[in-house]
Amino acid sequence: PFPLSTLGSRAEMAPSYVLAIDQGTTSSRAILFDKDGQVKASEQQEFPQYYPQPGWAEHDPKEILASVLHCAEGAMKKAGASKEDIAGIGITNQRETTVAWDK
Repeated sequence: PFPLSTLGSRAEMAPSYVLAIDQGTTSSRAILFDKDGQVKASEQQEFPQYYPQPGWAEHDPKEILASVLHCAEGAMKKAGASKEDIAGIGITNQRETTVAWDK
């Protein structure tokens, strides 16, 4: 049989946060929620927009990635959380963005 006393110690070690990442058109944001759905910390960072010609907008994908990482790490630091404390990650993004490369 499985001893019930081990449930308490395992539950105490369970990840306790959900990280939400909102990668938008002009900025990235990360919000850390606790098990009760309460916001524990957040971080936001804008990144540059580039307009090579009228009606066009471009972004540097490395700048987008850097801003997402900055926000996730910043929110975790504010809450005193480590990657082991994250139970899951939800991501929403611009949807219309495409990254193409020539290999």
